[in-house]
Amino acid sequence: EERFVESGGGLVQAGGSLRLSCAASGFTFDDYAIGWFRQAPGLQREKISCVSSSDGSTYYADSVKGRFTISEDNAKNTVYLQMNSLKPEDTAVYYCAAAVSCWSGFDYWGQGTQVTVSS
Repeated sequence: EERFVESGGGLVQAGGSLRLSCAASGFTFDDYAIGWFRQAPGLQREKISCVSSSDGSTYYADSVKGRFTISEDNAKNTVYLQMNSLKPEDTAVYYCAAAVSCWSGFDYWGQGTQVTVSS
């Protein structure tokens, strides 16, 4: 069964850092783009970052640009999201998913990991 498992969330003070992990099981993501998404209560799910395994190109939403960094470790079949300078508005459940490209529909959603940033 193809799926992702996210981890690394938690409670952190504003200005702090967290590193999220997205581990793929049941498939290798060499041919996929891996995206990070988040959803805060009452808001729509937002794509915040994506990395294309084919060429290493990356995407960041304006809301996280300059603070978050996406990276991948193909040997571990894992994608990371380093989150620095966290703000209370970053509080959300964070998910990862795979797609043919960063601009196509995503699949293989994980269960999400909660990130809470206190002010």
